[in-house]
Amino acid sequence: MRYDYLVVGTGLFGAAFAQQAKAAGKKVLAIDKRDHIGGNVYTEEIAGIQVHRYGAHIFHTNNHLIWDYVNQFAEFNRYTNSPIANYHGKIYSLPFNMYTFNQMWGTITPQEAEQKVIEQRKAAGITDPKNLEEQAISLVGTDIYEKLIKGYTEKQWGRPCNQLPAFIIQRLPVRFAFDNNYFNARFQGIPIGGYTKMIENMLSGIEVQLNKDYLNERDYWNKIANKVVYTGSIDAYFDFCYGYLSYRSLQFETELLNMPNFQGNAVVNYTDCETPYTRIIEHKWFEFGTQCQTVISREYSLEWQPGIEPYYPVNDQINMALYEKYKTLANLETKTIFGGRLGEYRYYDMDTVLASALEVAERELSRNR
Repeated sequence: MRYDYLVVGTGLFGAAFAQQAKAAGKKVLAIDKRDHIGGNVYTEEIAGIQVHRYGAHIFHTNNHLIWDYVNQFAEFNRYTNSPIANYHGKIYSLPFNMYTFNQMWGTITPQEAEQKVIEQRKAAGITDPKNLEEQAISLVGTDIYEKLIKGYTEKQWGRPCNQLPAFIIQRLPVRFAFDNNYFNARFQGIPIGGYTKMIENMLSGIEVQLNKDYLNERDYWNKIANKVVYTGSIDAYFDFCYGYLSYRSLQFETELLNMPNFQGNAVVNYTDCETPYTRIIEHKWFEFGTQCQTVISREYSLEWQPGIEPYYPVNDQINMALYEKYKTLANLETKTIFGGRLGEYRYYDMDTVLASALEVAERELSRNR
């Protein structure tokens, strides 16, 4: 065997595991089927602007250990995620806070806003929310649900809100305070110079090969390493023997514009159902850009099909039952470790996927010291 570990995929999970294995004195090869490292956090420079090719990624965490870990590989700026919502040309603050309530109802005090929500919840007859629609109305009332949640969510998930599980929106920040910070996190920011630079630093000294599809040459790759860390789709690993897991995917229209400022904010959500895209990202504002040009990306949500990139697992009962079948097969694999959002079929924030990778690496490497 030429390598102790073959790491399949150079996103956050793969890069963190590879970095830990190398630090433990192991010989590691990392491969990626794409032509770049970084997975979906990959950033590319256009006109001096770090463009998030696969959508906006804002690092946020309350985990001091994870914050210390990533700061070994990048210096983070002080970016705070404060998106806004555009509903038929009218602007509202996100996350839902006292500014939003004032814009929607003219309320001034937290007590007035809370009373408005209570009135609308009672009028809707909701006591035990059973789906996303009922959960949203319970949290913020009917008006905000209809204008700022329903259209955006149905575009994002491709399903009516009353057919989506309530847990999807339970983490939605709602604040009866004048606080525009979307993430209730102690640490927040974006790597100066982009995520690609951070991943490069994590993979420093590790052999990396791009444009290499593990599944197409599995026998070859398995022969050159003692163990495999696989971060691709778990159903693809098993040749979809039980069928395809469902995902939502994304498509982006990215433009370089000859103007210094397009929308004045990094992220604007379009919450009506008529606008075909879910949001517009203006990338320069992630790093407080002063360039004379700007780059925007319109983001469209669509149902995943074989051949396009899977983004968000659809963790409903049917898909979770299917995943459990694949997980049973994965547990029988003695040479392969499955990790990351595709390998574990779960939604991960960046800090939690790093925490998972470090935990898996610690457990694995402690066995082989």
